[in-house]
Amino acid sequence: MKKLVHRIFNNEILAYLIFGVATTIVSVATRLIVFQLTDQEQLATLIGNIAGILFAFATNDTIVFKQERKGWFKRLIVFSFARMGTLVLDLLMTTIFVTQYPQIIGQFVNMNRMAINTIETFAAQVMIVILNYVFSKLFVFRNKK
Repeated sequence: MKKLVHRIFNNEILAYLIFGVATTIVSVATRLIVFQLTDQEQLATLIGNIAGILFAFATNDTIVFKQERKGWFKRLIVFSFARMGTLVLDLLMTTIFVTQYPQIIGQFVNMNRMAINTIETFAAQVMIVILNYVFSKLFVFRNKK
């Protein structure tokens, strides 16, 4: 079992997928809780993204891309800027599918705002995970230990 875990975490793509799923859970859970508490889809999207960005940086920097501790703050800044690109995409999708035109998804879920927001959240996450890997690999985590 120990060898299997070691093998998984030494495979960059598998480790990224595992921690990408964990990041998605952190981000989505935070977003849905904030939406449930506030009924503010933009605020929920923003806070969920911030929670996901911080969790993702911690796991990607140390476990997935195995970076040296030196220079971590600079990587955090570059990482955060790269993630702002996908945050803009997420906010745009939220604005289109939840705020402005909820009927696009709502026609399938009896116009239930929580269901509309949940479906849009998961659809956006698929695109975000792919783009975040590309941005991380190309711009942030280029030097291994």
